[in-house]
Amino acid sequence: MGERTARRARGGGGAARRAERTAVRVEFSRYITRNIPDLEILNEEALQIIEANAETVLEEIGVNFVENPSALALWREAGADIDGERVRIPRGLARKLCATAPSQFTQHARNPERNVEIGGRNLVLAPVYGPPFVRDSAGGRRYATIADFRNFVKLGQMSKWLHHSGGTVCEPTDVAVNKRHLDMLHAHMTLSDKPYMGSVTEPSRAADSVEMSKILFGDQFVDEHAVMTSLININSPLTFDSTMMGALEIYARAGQACIISPFIVGGAMAPVSVAGTLTQVLAEVLAGVAYSQLIRPGAPVIFGAFVTSIDMNSGAPTFGTPEAAQITLGAGQLARRLGLPYRSAGGFTGSKLPDAQAAYESANTLNTGLLSGVNFMLHACGWLEGGLVASYEKFVMDSDQLGYLHNLAAGIDMSENGQAMDALREIGPGGHFLGCEHTQANYKDAFWRTNLLDYRPFETWDEQGAPDTMALAEKRVAKLLADYQPPALDPAIAEALDAYVAQKKAAVPDAFL
Repeated sequence: MGERTARRARGGGGAARRAERTAVRVEFSRYITRNIPDLEILNEEALQIIEANAETVLEEIGVNFVENPSALALWREAGADIDGERVRIPRGLARKLCATAPSQFTQHARNPERNVEIGGRNLVLAPVYGPPFVRDSAGGRRYATIADFRNFVKLGQMSKWLHHSGGTVCEPTDVAVNKRHLDMLHAHMTLSDKPYMGSVTEPSRAADSVEMSKILFGDQFVDEHAVMTSLININSPLTFDSTMMGALEIYARAGQACIISPFIVGGAMAPVSVAGTLTQVLAEVLAGVAYSQLIRPGAPVIFGAFVTSIDMNSGAPTFGTPEAAQITLGAGQLARRLGLPYRSAGGFTGSKLPDAQAAYESANTLNTGLLSGVNFMLHACGWLEGGLVASYEKFVMDSDQLGYLHNLAAGIDMSENGQAMDALREIGPGGHFLGCEHTQANYKDAFWRTNLLDYRPFETWDEQGAPDTMALAEKRVAKLLADYQPPALDPAIAEALDAYVAQKKAAVPDAFL
């Protein structure tokens, strides 16, 4: 009897080991910490001119806080000049108010291993945000649904190189406008254990985001820690609307982080010149961050800059251009001088398909973001058609390339092992390094390895059907979604989230406007 029992135990152990070997392994990479310098495009004189001009804009031109009497009252009390809805901010006041904002903060995830540090030398990567349409090889371009939204959250969870689940990865148009934020947050909270973003489309939806986060993390934890980073767009030029400011007020009072982000389209919402645009960006950020600190000193905020320009023939937005790169680089310098974390860049493109145009433009903007010192990069993967489309195939294409950013940012290993003198001595003139001891010890981690691109010989590639990158990406999307497994969540918390969403949805009729 004892022998038979022992054999069963050993058999069970073998089965467990076999199961472990065949189980899907999902790798996660820590957020990037740069070991390379930032590219500084502006000299000291240029920086001082832009900073002085931004103060002049705030003092002489001013900014509008529309349909928000309480904001005007706060500004008046702080010492600003109020004329109707126009707020003129005395020179130096906004910068003084910004001083209470932290230069770096932790955004907590429900899995503490996925926490991210936003600021300093760090770069946190988040997916595309906001498209009403999706595209894939099978279905083409179509309106996004909640099923698409959940798929993108799953793809983000499965990505090794994405650190953040994001926010509105696409707009689920089959769910009522006044209720879809509940389903989106529920998806982020249950299908991913990475950090996420809250809703900003109406102040009550921001309040729902805080309440759902308290269910997930606990009331006290949310009161004491940042668990959301949410996008507050400024209605450029120089206008702060009540919807976005209302959401900002909710999050700031709750101690949750906000990106204060001018929405810059050069030639339309900002001047056509780089210096003029940088002046406007800085003025808008100063006013927005200062207002967040009037709400709650010490509330975490991020200096944002969404930057594009327009084609002067068609009026369409353009991406990956040198002027946008100059603005992104310059704004990074201004953010560092202000002592704030910086959000900009992404995998931007105006292309309609994940084609050569998309690859060129996205590579330009991703690399510019790395070199400009961006700390939080929204739209790092999946963006297509000027942000109108979230693309399944481009999501995995971009996500793969984010590994390149990780390796480039790591800098050059100058340790004894990195110097490789033992390899040089072992091989000497005329040999090769494939079999040397140093190569054998380091080959697994020596080079970044793509999970998507095809480096096979022509004959092998041709025999396998000569797939292009789109075909490879389509196959990878299918594999990732098939392999996806939801991260564990306390059943009591899952039940409470379900109940909250159901109760909120049942309380009001559907509205699609």
